[in-house]
Amino acid sequence: MTRIAHLIAASLLALAGASPATPPREPDAPLVMTAMHLHDPWIVADKASRTYYLFTRNEVAMTGDSRLGTMMYASRDLKHWTRPKLVFVLPGDVWAKAGSWAPEVHRWKNRLYLFATFHDPASPLTPNGKRATYRRGTVLAVADKIDGPYALVRGGEPIVSKDQMSLDGTLYVDPKGKPWLVYAHEWWQTTIGTMEALPLNDDLSAAGSAKRLFSANDAAWVVGQKQPDGDTVYVTDGPELYRSKTGALLMLWSSYGKKGYVEGQARSRSGGIEGPWEQLGPLVERDSGHGMLFRAFDGRLMMILHRPFNFALGKLYEMRDEGDRLAVVREATELDGEAYPTHPCTPGHSSFDNAKPGCS
Repeated sequence: MTRIAHLIAASLLALAGASPATPPREPDAPLVMTAMHLHDPWIVADKASRTYYLFTRNEVAMTGDSRLGTMMYASRDLKHWTRPKLVFVLPGDVWAKAGSWAPEVHRWKNRLYLFATFHDPASPLTPNGKRATYRRGTVLAVADKIDGPYALVRGGEPIVSKDQMSLDGTLYVDPKGKPWLVYAHEWWQTTIGTMEALPLNDDLSAAGSAKRLFSANDAAWVVGQKQPDGDTVYVTDGPELYRSKTGALLMLWSSYGKKGYVEGQARSRSGGIEGPWEQLGPLVERDSGHGMLFRAFDGRLMMILHRPFNFALGKLYEMRDEGDRLAVVREATELDGEAYPTHPCTPGHSSFDNAKPGCS
């Protein structure tokens, strides 16, 4: 294409209200997902800049900065990523001393809010048997730009009551525009982890009591984990809410199954956050989980999760909205470079155990 043709194409895009998507240059985006630390990844697809922003906890090996906080990668094509930038640092004078788990960024009331989970093992709560429980909760930070810097809201006090060990808080906005925090009530405190929803005010502070949505062992695929103290515990982790094309309210969430960490889904029978909730089974197994959904700029519904649980890498999937549930179309190995076979007759595939016709 000639330079004049390039200018004409750019002008047409500008008139249409879009920005020309320039492929990242190698010096600007030298990383691929197999070289990135990506535990609990969260992607914001920013249409204005046609850029994907990926948030995860800060890793000193990637940023060279040992402070507790959140780092962000950026990409134009989901394949080539910039080196990470530290966008949030937890001040040293707040209650939390560890964590920075599961950062999520949501737009609310024309600002950008970062939700991230922190804890302090030196701040004890009432013990659960032999387990010494301690403060853990999702805190809130805010910024005017997607790449920060993010500043703590309400001094870093957790959104959920500090006497609960809560984690992985995500923002859900109901059809009436009311915000909710959906979160996991930690198995460490409850033995059987639960998924709960807390109504919020417009400033994203608690507006009432939390509602229990379901327990981890409501799902037939969840396997209890034996602990050194003799207890068998059941894990809830990584909720995200999604409204399907037919109006069904679905939830991605994770726990442990027969093959390790699992990405599953649930559906509200009422279509509302209050449920009741029914479990639809695993989406992805093979020690994979804590996923989230986003729309690629070409319109495809995508999911990113991490695999394996430890030393996690990002894994991308093309998804299909089937109205009453979500389905995996394929693994996007051309983007993430991390290949596993996807044929349904392959052991480990979510439908292998169902002995589909043609599998031997």
